Amino acid sequence: MSTETVPAGRLGLFGAMPVRVRRAAGRAPLTATLVTLLVLVTAVGGSVPADADGSPGRVVGTGASILAEGKWWTVLSYGLWSAGPTALIATGLLAFAVLAPAERRLGTRTTLGLFVLCQAGGALLGAGIIGLGSDTGDVWLSSDLTDAATGASVGIVGVGLALSARLPSLWRRRLRLVLGFGVLLFTLYDGTAQDILRFCGAGIGLVSGALLWGRRRPRHERVVSYAESRVLVAITVGASALGPLIAFLTRAPYGPFSLYSDLFVGTGPGADDLRSSCASAADMSEGCLQMRSESLLASSPSVLMLFVPAILLLIVAEGLRRGRRLALLAALLIETGAALATWRYAAQGLSLLDPSDPGYGDAHRFVVLYSIPLVAMPLLVIGLLLVKRRHFELRVPRRTILRVSVAVTAAFVVIGAAYVQFGYAVRGDFAPVPGHGNLAADFIKRLIPPVYLGILDAPCAHFLPQGGAARTLYFWVGPAFWAVTLGGLLLAFWRPPLRHRAGSESEARALLTTYRGSTLSYMTTWPGHEYWIADDARAAVAYRVIGKVALTTGGPYGDPEARDAVLAEFAKYCDQQGWSPCFYGVTAETLGVANRLGWRGVQVAEDTLLPLADLAFTGKKWQDVRTALNKAGKVGVAASWVSFPTAAPLLREQVRDLSREWVAAKGLPEMGFTLGGLDELNDPHVRCLVAADDQGRLHGITSWLPCYRDGEPVGWTLDFMRRGTDSFHGVMEFLIATAALRFKEEGAEFMSLSGAPLARAADNRRAADGLQRMLDTVGRVLEPVYGFRSLLAFKAKFQPQYQPLYIAYPDPVALPAITNAIGRAYLPRTTIAQMLRLSRRLMG
Repeated sequence: MSTETVPAGRLGLFGAMPVRVRRAAGRAPLTATLVTLLVLVTAVGGSVPADADGSPGRVVGTGASILAEGKWWTVLSYGLWSAGPTALIATGLLAFAVLAPAERRLGTRTTLGLFVLCQAGGALLGAGIIGLGSDTGDVWLSSDLTDAATGASVGIVGVGLALSARLPSLWRRRLRLVLGFGVLLFTLYDGTAQDILRFCGAGIGLVSGALLWGRRRPRHERVVSYAESRVLVAITVGASALGPLIAFLTRAPYGPFSLYSDLFVGTGPGADDLRSSCASAADMSEGCLQMRSESLLASSPSVLMLFVPAILLLIVAEGLRRGRRLALLAALLIETGAALATWRYAAQGLSLLDPSDPGYGDAHRFVVLYSIPLVAMPLLVIGLLLVKRRHFELRVPRRTILRVSVAVTAAFVVIGAAYVQFGYAVRGDFAPVPGHGNLAADFIKRLIPPVYLGILDAPCAHFLPQGGAARTLYFWVGPAFWAVTLGGLLLAFWRPPLRHRAGSESEARALLTTYRGSTLSYMTTWPGHEYWIADDARAAVAYRVIGKVALTTGGPYGDPEARDAVLAEFAKYCDQQGWSPCFYGVTAETLGVANRLGWRGVQVAEDTLLPLADLAFTGKKWQDVRTALNKAGKVGVAASWVSFPTAAPLLREQVRDLSREWVAAKGLPEMGFTLGGLDELNDPHVRCLVAADDQGRLHGITSWLPCYRDGEPVGWTLDFMRRGTDSFHGVMEFLIATAALRFKEEGAEFMSLSGAPLARAADNRRAADGLQRMLDTVGRVLEPVYGFRSLLAFKAKFQPQYQPLYIAYPDPVALPAITNAIGRAYLPRTTIAQMLRLSRRLMG
């Protein structure tokens, strides 16, 4: 165990920083060493050094021609240099994200060996491919022949893909998806020598991992979930936009697919294009007008028009990730249009080539060679969408579709009418001067990205704006229309889909009363729940959907022999709906079932059970309880059982006043979810025990929820607890003890004092992971406000048996969404004033 201590006090955080850095470096020495070397080399050596002839990077960088010159050391040295500050930062972040986890899982020596293998092997294999391509006359690979590659990302990506072979199926697929698609897109759209070397290093890492740790996976690990399939399809569709964005950001792309990036992300014409198309500043020919119009758009707010196809694809990809059928239909239409547009664009490109040009043959071969996969790619995506169509069955509500359609239509009509009317009013600010017909025709063209006007052989402009008002109309009509259209489409995908109830409340209640559930099970009858019933109707799950999380109240209930299979079946149902399941408040037994499915869990509460068979308030440990019982008699307070719906009006009003007083005293949001309030008292099956004096003044109230077996209550769970500010000390102990004695007389087996959220008994405070430590910290922070730990300490007076309650979840990536869902479930009706007050209490 380390003997280093963390300094305390105000400067403890900063004083502890060196200690934390040393500990992190000790856990991942290779990562720390590599990042330190990269920073030192850049700080000391500056930019990549140039060769004797002035070529940058040929001293330390590697490449096909450099290795051909015999500079073999560059296979290792190129990984220590970065092309610039941006590349250095990106490489450092990638190292911490990939190499550090690899060291912890594979060991430092194995990680170092894989890094060297992928870094050096990627350089040799990549250089060989570039040299071979150049010998065959390939234009793309020939342009990379003299490139000098630098950077450690080749080995890092290779290690990441090798590491994926050791990960669970969920993380394995995700890591391969992210790294694989990233490497492929950079290769095809950026296409530098470094990208090719990185692609080869990734391939070496993938094969190495399969050879070292590859093994036949269990069948349940080979099955890809609906969610994972949707992500795969969404990334495939989104790649049509992400790739061109890479080409746009790099500014000087070599990749073969960058040839058609203007179809998705335009750049506008350059100065040379303007000079070649316009004879003079007064030139009003069709070709000049079109080129000047595109130049104006690219340097104005209408630049958004150049990005409309990419934004549209990304929005549709998000809809596919969410499983929307509307997104599937939109993707099919867009990919069909992309195939036709690419074919037409390629045909136009070929027609512009000059056969008399000496390089005509190479250029013609390059366009044809890479046009084939570009035309085929949308067709393959269409095939993928059709094969996976069953994963996209979530329908957008008709009301949402109607609203979006009305909004888009209204935007088209209103913006179009404004363009024509106001444009005609300032027609003198256009050159040539347009009429109503010219403005109406031009409005349509303002909504279409310029590159597609060229594909359709439609002139981009009949006239150009000269004055301020004309420029405003000309520049803003397209962005205004597409802002409404794209925003409406995103809203349609974002809104919760239509879904049908998986089961009825009556079926769920029948299972609840026939079979015993957990101490939380009766809470599933509260408003706000939906019910999923197993196919054999022997078990049920009560849940509520918050965001994309299906949050349950307790575990499955029903036939004990059928409960174990329910977790997997309910998870499959959630997967089909696009939700992430989270079982909240389950016992260790249910958590064990979830663990066998590969789920994770963490304790979120502590239930307190009181067996009633041998209950007797005798002995020193029950002194506080006996004192409360005796004191009630002395002050003239008696307990009586009531049903809140049929209680006397005066008593009901006193309960409401007591509750309002309790909430007002705290001045904070009243919690819900597993903590009942006044609404939950209005149930004839809930028993209330009230403490009142001989004048009828209410001192306190508790409510008790039934736990059934074979249709009869066998246990009771404490829920609602309120006491007056001037009630006698010990009124809650008096009510709970009185209830326990009555339940024992009736033959009940147990009584639960309910779970205390974010609190753990000392006996259950085993070694905690990072998430458990975070929850413990949250519990400490909220203690002065809600007092969960004080509540657990109060319940300890009744000598209960402690039973930990957990959350179980299959996907760690969904933890932020799960945390948000739990928070919204507990605080469903929180005002801004209450949140500000809560923040001040926490800060204080």
